[in-house]
Amino acid sequence: MSNDGNKKQFWKRNAAKVPGSIQHVYGAQHPPFDPLLHANLIKAGNRLPPATPGKPKKATTFQEFESITSDAWDVGDDDDELLAMAAQNLNIDVVMETANKVIENHSKQQEKQRQDDTTELEQREEDTQEEVAEDEEEDEEDEEDRVGEGDVTSPEVSFASQSSPYTDGRLVKSQSEAPIGSPKDAAGEHAALHRQRSLPHRPPLIPLVARMADQNTSGTPAMTEREASRLDKFKQLLAGPNTDLEELRKLSWSGIPRQVRPITWKLLSGYLPANAERRESVLQRKRQEYFGFIQQYYDSRNDEHHQDTYRQIHIDIPRMSPESLVLQPKVTEIFERILFIWAIRHPASGYVQGINDLVTPFFVVYVFEYIEEEVENFDVSSLQEEALRNIEADSFWCMSKLLDGIQDNYTFAQPGIQRKVKALEELVSRIDESVHRHMQQYEVEYLQFAFRWMNNLLMRELPLRCTIRLWDTYQAEPEGFSHFHLYVCAAFLVRWRKEILEERDFQGLMILLQNLPTMHWGNEEVSVLLAEAYRLKFAFADAPNHYKR
Repeated sequence: MSNDGNKKQFWKRNAAKVPGSIQHVYGAQHPPFDPLLHANLIKAGNRLPPATPGKPKKATTFQEFESITSDAWDVGDDDDELLAMAAQNLNIDVVMETANKVIENHSKQQEKQRQDDTTELEQREEDTQEEVAEDEEEDEEDEEDRVGEGDVTSPEVSFASQSSPYTDGRLVKSQSEAPIGSPKDAAGEHAALHRQRSLPHRPPLIPLVARMADQNTSGTPAMTEREASRLDKFKQLLAGPNTDLEELRKLSWSGIPRQVRPITWKLLSGYLPANAERRESVLQRKRQEYFGFIQQYYDSRNDEHHQDTYRQIHIDIPRMSPESLVLQPKVTEIFERILFIWAIRHPASGYVQGINDLVTPFFVVYVFEYIEEEVENFDVSSLQEEALRNIEADSFWCMSKLLDGIQDNYTFAQPGIQRKVKALEELVSRIDESVHRHMQQYEVEYLQFAFRWMNNLLMRELPLRCTIRLWDTYQAEPEGFSHFHLYVCAAFLVRWRKEILEERDFQGLMILLQNLPTMHWGNEEVSVLLAEAYRLKFAFADAPNHYKR
């Protein structure tokens, strides 16, 4: 075909797309065309030859092409030839003017879209508020009938009325009604939150909030029928003259209701006798004994050979969590006494960092004997002095019972932890060789991350509510803190298999393993973890040769 033929057919739109055809990307060297500008150029004399007569009229001229093209960015398959022709007719001023017009037009379209989105969002909020207002009016009428007062709106309802449209019209009046999901859901929620924050003029996504009601550690949620039935079983078992500890362990393995957790922990730890008649006398004797230790030893904390121990305790306590609890002066004072007296009475190990964390679960659980609200927001100093003394003494003795079973974790060179970390490495190499080899490939030593898991019993890896639920089972399991904990750590590591294998360097692996995303974990996740740990124990505990290849 001749040059003239090419020019005549140039503006014809080719509807057939060629697979693999390159779509041009506009940039500084290839600005988009402005139809108005080209119309002026054509009027100046740069008109294309007319189309060949006799053929169907299908946008064969530039003017016809212009009339059916509404978007300057929508180009066909002949972009390269089109741009080549444009380069002959346009100078730099024309190019800049065209680009500015396109940018301005695009900005106007974006602004219009944002206004439409804002209008739609406001309309949805108004509709939601109208529904809430109607409900409030009905409630107010009922209130007026009973009290005879004017319009009164409770803070709870007022807060709920501000809920965003993303709650699907359902009012979330408290944390206990907020949605809770699995770890996969939490990961998806986090990604969605990140995307939403990157978009302009978008309302933030409501963050995932773990319900304290699900954790049975604080608050007084309405119990399900199953929970009420379990609580009745505990009460019946504990009400007998001699508690069957074996039956109590079986019942406690799946979690202990908040209402009976303090007495159950004291029984399972061996602090209280199974005989109900002896319990009160034992409590009085042990509490007096503890405060006898205080009078005998606590004044020596500033002596030369004890001041280093006391100073380290004083430094470590503010690093504990939850901060809102441990930073209360009364709580700090109690923890200092408990830890110092334990260190004085156990010279083989003395005080070691990590022991301080083990006081918190006992202290929190025993505070629940005297309060109903969440302990994190409670002013402990408001309790009566006798209650505080009882909580302190009970926490000391139960922590001592726990440490008696794992004391080699804290003696010189901490041989207990060394053995458990080595056993964890061997166990993981058998149950998930891919994870084990991935660790080896990037030179990650198990001691670098699992030392803390053994030293703090996973307290730094899990929320406090999950630790308390975990310890329900540890108390019920024979050698729970010393032996079963190994299998929990193995199950916990393999639980993050996907995330571990996605990391491709030493630094990324260490950051992941030291900051695992368990903030929103609850009873369900802990129960699955414990079930998997029990499966591993059943397979490996009585067959140590399974560790070896």
